[in-house]
Amino acid sequence: MGQNRSMTDTAGTPHPGSAAPADGPKYADHVFRSTPGIVSGVLLLAIAGWLIVDAMLTSSGKTPWIALACAPLFAFPVIAYTLRPSVSAGEDRVVVRNPLRTIVVPWAQVEALRAGFSAELLAGGKTYQMWAVPVSLRQRNKANRYASRAAVTESPRTPRLGMLPKPPRTVVPGAPDSNRAWADQVMDLLREKARTNGVRPTAKGEVTVGWCWWVIAPTLAGLVALVALTTT
Repeated sequence: MGQNRSMTDTAGTPHPGSAAPADGPKYADHVFRSTPGIVSGVLLLAIAGWLIVDAMLTSSGKTPWIALACAPLFAFPVIAYTLRPSVSAGEDRVVVRNPLRTIVVPWAQVEALRAGFSAELLAGGKTYQMWAVPVSLRQRNKANRYASRAAVTESPRTPRLGMLPKPPRTVVPGAPDSNRAWADQVMDLLREKARTNGVRPTAKGEVTVGWCWWVIAPTLAGLVALVALTTT
């Protein structure tokens, strides 16, 4: 499976530990999505679209109508679970778009951010999964092996005559690191944003959760139509 992708702002973020004023400069949101999810969603929609159109044009009887009813029943869940998920981290809040719900959490309400077998946000006494940040155990194991080798390689040892000691590896906070799992990098950035922006006066408020009815309603309508067509 390919690497995930994160789209970040180019203007940067306030210095860690400093409280940015409410009327200070504005920065673009960091938006995180899963590239494998997007690619698989586009491929599934393309294949399903071809099959449905073919059935509508070449079949007879109830089959074209059944194929038409299957279109929303298949398309909207695929869109919801592959193309829709995202995590948008702004100055005042983090917006988590999951397949069927949108969770808006002001930074002051963030209690914890963790990535075990899945990426999770704890706020208001509840736990919300972040579908857009899948945890790859394969990436994490690879990163752990690299860290173990690097620790052995960079262990203090007496340099040979005429050789200078190897300078330590420089790590820039927030910069992409190909030697760490993508989900762990995202969680580190979100934790830093929560710590930095949680003190902003505009980062306070209540956690809000909304249902994605534009996905739920057409899916249920397609299911009702399919049941009606197959039972009559």
